[in-house]
Amino acid sequence: MRRALRHRSFVLGGVLTLALIAAALVSLVWTPWSPYEIDMALKLKPPTSAHWLGTDPLGRDVASLLLVGARNSILVGVIAVGIGLTVGALLGLLAAARRGWVEEAIMRLSDFTFAFPAILSAIMMTAVLGPGIVNSIIAIGIFNIPVFARITRASAKAIWAREFVLASRAAGKGATRITFEHVLPNILSVLIVQATIQFALAILAEAALSYLGLGTQPPQPSWGRMLNEAQTLMFTDPRLAIFPGVAIAISVLGLNLMGDGLRDLIDPRLARKR
Repeated sequence: MRRALRHRSFVLGGVLTLALIAAALVSLVWTPWSPYEIDMALKLKPPTSAHWLGTDPLGRDVASLLLVGARNSILVGVIAVGIGLTVGALLGLLAAARRGWVEEAIMRLSDFTFAFPAILSAIMMTAVLGPGIVNSIIAIGIFNIPVFARITRASAKAIWAREFVLASRAAGKGATRITFEHVLPNILSVLIVQATIQFALAILAEAALSYLGLGTQPPQPSWGRMLNEAQTLMFTDPRLAIFPGVAIAISVLGLNLMGDGLRDLIDPRLARKR
């Protein structure tokens, strides 16, 4: 813990990430105004004591939209990364344990998925299945699967070559038991670090899809859609684009810094090389 508190990248990333989580939790019980309430008489009002960040073209409170948008971003990130981590880790563990044609099939399938950029794959899936937060989660989650599969396989193969695993095999333990008793616990730290990085990418992907109209649909607030609605007002009222843009940037920066910090803390050799 003392070493973690001395790591500036980890501390700064942790503070920014906690701020994101705090905003999402606060939005569950309180927002300054209803993010769904439209009042055209208050449209495009500048920041005041009543509306801290002003109002948008529909008269909705911008601060409330940002708070609820944080909740939706975390929801998409957690579920999408959870899908990728669960399925990808299982496939990676299977590839490392079985080798042969099983490993080859899983890796070639992963290579095929990597041939399509993340945003392009998500756009194609949501265009076929229809726009919406559920389809966005599925699309982002599917792209995360090969990422975790490759990392899990590489890390697990290194553990399979260790002496204590060879001793377990000599003692008669099966591949499944060794995988869950010895291999998985020793690669969890690597998966956690990667999950924080993929979380940041999931937030970016959700914002991009919402910006294109394929992600979170009205009336649910979304940072990406807030940017889309503000693009025609960039020169007359730039704050409408600045606030959601800063929210996305801070969230992604915090998660990336925390991921880098975790990597350094887990493997101090990386910190010494920097």
